[in-house]
This record gives sequence, structure tokens and C-alpha cells, in this order.
Amino acid sequence: MTKSELRNLFEEHQIRRVKVGGFDLDGILRGKYISLEKFFSAVENGFGFCDVIFGWDITDTLYDNSKLTGWHTGYPALAAQIDLESFRLLPFEANTAAFLVDFYSPNGDAFPACPRGLLKKVLSKANAMGYRPYVSAEFEFWIFRETPQSLHEKGFRDLDPLSPGMFGYSWLREGQHSELMHDIMDACEHFSIGLEGLHTETGPGVYEVAIRYDDALMAADKGALFKTLLKEVCAKHGLSVTFMAKWHPELPGSSGHLHQSLWDREGKQNLFANPEDAKQLSELGQYYVGGQLAMMKEFTALYSPTINSYKRYVPGVWAPLSASWGYDNRTCAIRAITDPTGKGNRSEYRQTAADIQPHIAIAASLAAGLHGAENKIAPPPPVTGDATAAITEENRLPSSLKDALHCLKQSKLAPQLLGSELSITTVEPATGKSDNTSFPSASGNSSAILNRFKIVILARKCIFIVLLDFDAFELTCRFEKRRLRA
Repeated sequence: MTKSELRNLFEEHQIRRVKVGGFDLDGILRGKYISLEKFFSAVENGFGFCDVIFGWDITDTLYDNSKLTGWHTGYPALAAQIDLESFRLLPFEANTAAFLVDFYSPNGDAFPACPRGLLKKVLSKANAMGYRPYVSAEFEFWIFRETPQSLHEKGFRDLDPLSPGMFGYSWLREGQHSELMHDIMDACEHFSIGLEGLHTETGPGVYEVAIRYDDALMAADKGALFKTLLKEVCAKHGLSVTFMAKWHPELPGSSGHLHQSLWDREGKQNLFANPEDAKQLSELGQYYVGGQLAMMKEFTALYSPTINSYKRYVPGVWAPLSASWGYDNRTCAIRAITDPTGKGNRSEYRQTAADIQPHIAIAASLAAGLHGAENKIAPPPPVTGDATAAITEENRLPSSLKDALHCLKQSKLAPQLLGSELSITTVEPATGKSDNTSFPSASGNSSAILNRFKIVILARKCIFIVLLDFDAFELTCRFEKRRLRA
């Protein structure tokens, strides 16, 4: 978009103010309002944005041994560059435009901790290989008749769901809450987040949304923006929402599936289509799945970044437990999907939950798939029937963050695929203690989850900070700290 086109857009929509923001390592959108004068200056020259957003967690608790920023650096400003292609209109704020930003180091290189920058690196490789990745995200989320105040007053216990009972695909409940449903769909349309579906899932007050597929970067943006937007919509109805992987030990978890396919550079031909057998993925598609399966254990810590993530990995509630794949098989970690035309052929990555940082999860799964395509990694035979009944030591997925981090630490391929040399350090904020961590396993009681430790994956070219908190409504971990002292 040129500066002239931008000014025309602003005149057309009578824009009076602008909101700019960038995603941190948890997928939280950190941003601020700026004036029109400041905005057009920033379009030309960029603007400063304090790098503390990559030096603290979701409660603004500072990391105590981050190498990229901290007291030792003085928390300087990063160079923020506005992505003009991300232009949107805020649904609930008249005459206000919104833009996403990317972060850069003072020397002009992409800032190592910028999740969007990581995904762009992986996409550069895909483009060099002649591929255009398309991705779409599905999220399950739980809605409660609670406000931030009531959540804290209740200590985040005994929450009142939007509706009781277990009613997946309930036409009735969707209709009973039609005003909320319509507001969600309308807000998403206004905010350029196309939805393909919205329906109840199995559980009290749980819904699922399917976001329309798009180029991988746009799909990641839309996934992260949807979470933020939904919280705003629910707040206007006096409601709260969580994307926790497992908010209650006796209820199903919340999935965050990623549908993926590779197309030609022009986006005209799905390269996963198989002209010889419409019921199977192409050879390239199978290699892509093979790469994802090969890296599934090693990348689990990036897909499942919290202790709570592993509470979802239990039998009988739809979460995959092994590195497995099958055609239209929802018990597998990867569900291969085909249609008679081949245009809809894709890989549905089902290991991921709703708590993902979309840019990081898409970057990791795409890098793994490209690794399979590049090295022609054939997957094992597809599973027919219940994949959870055929778990072996070879394909068993990590059941705790401790195990997942061990797999990542031992990986020789992860640094190559993500473009840097990784090292891992455990940190306990506010105490200075490190590398002495106890991790509950998937079989542990959800009420015992503690917000004690952060895992900081430090790298020369990329950094992830994997949060281990209870993250129900972004502030729950403060309650956990109080409960520990009690």
C-alpha cells in the first residue's frame, strides 16, 4: 500500500486516530493509540517501542535472566515498523484505524524475540522452495457469566458458564445466545477476520470457531487478533472467556487445530492434490506430514507452552497422545483431509490447543512440514481406527513440559529449522532461582498448577519464552501466587 493509497483510505473512513500494536511471545497484543501526525511520521521513519514487552510475562512480571533485555540493558526502545497491509477498522471505535507492527533491533535486523519475524523467516524458505502456504485456525473457548471483578472475588473458582450441560453443535443454545453469536460474527467481519463457522462444542459454555484460510502470516495474525477481539466482544456482554488448554480437570480441553496446505507461488494449485488418487494426499503432501511427525516430539514445547497445556493430553477427550496420522481420523495428531476436487486437500494439525501463540505454532509446524518436503520423509502407514490404542514408546508424545523441553534440548534439527542455535534456561521470576524446576504431569490435578517458573528459550536469531502459568484470564497467576502464600 502506498502512502497516497493510505491517505485515501483514511479520508474514505474519516480516520481521526490510529491504534498500533505488536504481538508478544504469549500472543498478547501490546499496543497504544497515536495521533495522525505521529502515525504518518512513523510510516516513514518507524517509531520507538519499549522492549520490556519481551522481558516480562502476561502479568508484567519481569524475567530475571533474559539476555535480550533487562536491567542490564536499561530496557531500551526497539524500532517498530508499521505493516501497512495489516490495516483494519476497529469494530467498536468509530473513525479509528488499527495496524500491526514488526520489531527490529537498532542495527536494522529483525528483533530475535518477534514471533511475527520468526514466521516470516520460515515463509521465506517456503517461498524459496516454490511454495505458498495456506493456513487456517480453529479455536475452542469457554465463556462464563463473569467479569474481571467477579473472577477475582471468586478466586477464579466456581465459575458460572454461559450455559450448563454438554451440548455440542446445539442449534438451540446458539439461538438462545444469538445476540452474542451475531455480535461475534459481525465484529470479526468488521475487523477483517473471516469466519467459516461458529458453534457450540461439548461442555458448559464452550464454543468453537473456524477462521477462514489465508496466507500463513495473515492466518497467524487473524488467529491472534481473534482472541483479543473475542475478549472485547464478551466484555461488552458482561462475560469473560478463556482459551486455556484445560480449564477444568473433569471437562474436555480446548483445541486449537491448524489446517495447512502448500500451493504454487501464484496460489492457483493445491500441491497436496493427488491427480492419481483423489482419496490420498499427493507425494508432497505425505512428505509434509512425514516431516511434521518426525519433529512432533521435539517441537511439542513450542506447541504446548504451559504446564496447563499437558493437562489436555489425557485419554478419551479428543487430544492426541502419539505422533500419528490418518485420513479423516480425529484420534490422530494429524488428520489428512481430501476432497474429490483436490482443492481442499490439507493437513489438520491436531496436537495444538487453543493456548498457542499462533505465529510460533504455525512457524514450527510449517518448518517441520518443509523439512519433510525437502528431505522426502515418508510418513508411517496411516492409522485406521483408534490411534490412542496404538501408542508406542517411539511415537508417544511428551506428557509434561519437562519431557517436552528435554526433547527440544536434545534436538539437533530444531536450531536448523528455526534458523538459530537454541539454548534453554529455566527461570523463577522475582526470586532469581533457576534450573530447579518441578513439573506436574498430565495426570496431575489441575488445581495444583503453580505459576512458579518460566522457560526462556534463548537464541541468537530467535527467542521464545514459554510460560508455565495458569493463564485462565491473563491475570489468574496472581491468584495462584496468593494461594501459595496462604
